Amino acid sequence: MKNCLVAQSGGPSAVINASFMGVLDQAIESKCFDNVYAGINGIEGILNDKIINLSQISYESLKGMKYTPSSGLGSCRYKMKDYKNDSSEYEKLFDIFNKYEIEAFFYIGGNDSMDTVRALTEYTKEHGISNIKIMGIPKTIDNDLMETDHTPGFGSASKYIATTVLECYLDSSVYINNGVFIVEAMGRDTGWLTASAALAKINGKPVVDFIYLPETDFDEKKFIKDVANRFKEQNKVFIVASEGIRYADGEFVAKSSSTSHDKFGHAQLGGVCGTLKNMIVESGITSRVKTLELGVAQRAAMHCASSTDIEEAYSVGREAVKYASDGKSGYMVGIRRLQNTPYKSDTILVDPSKVANHVKYFPKEWITEEGNWITEEAVDYISPLIQGTPDIPLENGLPKYSIIPIQ
Repeated sequence: MKNCLVAQSGGPSAVINASFMGVLDQAIESKCFDNVYAGINGIEGILNDKIINLSQISYESLKGMKYTPSSGLGSCRYKMKDYKNDSSEYEKLFDIFNKYEIEAFFYIGGNDSMDTVRALTEYTKEHGISNIKIMGIPKTIDNDLMETDHTPGFGSASKYIATTVLECYLDSSVYINNGVFIVEAMGRDTGWLTASAALAKINGKPVVDFIYLPETDFDEKKFIKDVANRFKEQNKVFIVASEGIRYADGEFVAKSSSTSHDKFGHAQLGGVCGTLKNMIVESGITSRVKTLELGVAQRAAMHCASSTDIEEAYSVGREAVKYASDGKSGYMVGIRRLQNTPYKSDTILVDPSKVANHVKYFPKEWITEEGNWITEEAVDYISPLIQGTPDIPLENGLPKYSIIPIQ
């Protein structure tokens, strides 16, 4: 019997389940596998033998997952040990693969997940394991994976951010004294998400005054001066900042929130909008400062998702199965942009070692000399990725989402 296994890892996104459904649909339609299994809670769950057979679940109850946010198969942030020092986890994992007669493993995730794909690939090569294909499927709203034009999840998060910024701008502009409004977007190391705020426009004019990204050193004195001047000019200022903005010495602006780390050593951030608010109030510009930390809504807002993003997420899942069926193994499926107008893309195979432990930063040349705005080239890059609105089924006026019975 020939079976495959799919799992999800890392932070959820609005479209990660579309990738999972791409794997499932292609496997079913091509009949290249007898059963499609799912690992619950990523590689950590698989090591604990938390595996279900999706082929035994009614497809009618699964099809809605394409338009359901979050990780329907559960997730994890589990770092496997270096097999060169301790191979016990790898031996256990491949024993489980053999138990379920797995011939292809599809892992949907971001940078750390591609590190797992890299490690598993190296292990299979060193141990002569050729009967199990390993394929990585990209996912991250942060858009920080190398070797791919962009990542599934980014377009929908960008659309949500730009939409929320537009609506908050309108809400915050109705008073005689409108004050300052600060929005904090996710982005520990990169400013891709924050840059999306530049797409929010009314009558062709951006509603945001200043955008601050981790790729540019934050200068508190210049920040206060810029905000003060703009407030004097128009009696209101709208700011969007990444959670990971840093000073020139590398210290996070929201330093009080960066003391904890995850299992991969990444700082847990949040609260930069509060820090910026204190700077503005203490400088005497105005005491009327409102803040909004977008938080997990950035990665969960299927109601504001991009159809382009959903279909590309679905496509990389399908293509991963096609590549594995053709005998490919040890790759991540990347996205290649062919043109902007009209937007077209296809898929490519990427060496996961070029993705794992690397970061694709927002290009410095796409940041203005002032360090507080982005260029039109950056806007042109993001714009095609937020297009289209999915026809999400409704129930009692709310989105009708699906849940996989994983117990």
